Amino acid sequence: MNILIAAIGRAKPGPERDLYLSYAARVPWRVDLKEIEIRKESSLDVRRSLEGQALLAAIPEQAKVVVLDERGKAETSARFASRLGAWRDDGVRNLAFLIGGADGHDDTVRARADAVLCFGTMTWPHMLVRVMLAEQLYRAHSILIGHPYHRG
Repeated sequence: MNILIAAIGRAKPGPERDLYLSYAARVPWRVDLKEIEIRKESSLDVRRSLEGQALLAAIPEQAKVVVLDERGKAETSARFASRLGAWRDDGVRNLAFLIGGADGHDDTVRARADAVLCFGTMTWPHMLVRVMLAEQLYRAHSILIGHPYHRG
């Protein structure tokens, strides 16, 4: 399975980027990060629309799309692993996770989603969302193979 994480914003060198890279390297599936920058001068609606267009354009052909959004559904790690395992077993080759900008996703992005998930009801910095996603991908794989990393 090939995984794309398409995210608005560019990570600067630092602990968040290092931690993301550490977890992403542990995931046995191919994980690519596509960072997208949209000029801040645009109005909110225009910027959100441009971000949405850029995220949608980044999606590989025939990919399952998971949008990370504060209005999404919170899942347990075991349920997330089960969802990934089912897609893997169904022959899904491409999986795209979309992380929006500070002002959230355009409605067209949520409409394209096969799943809309959140990491709880708190607001998280977008750079930490990348870390949390990479860790959950690693945890999901660990759950699927019965590795003791996940003890939940």
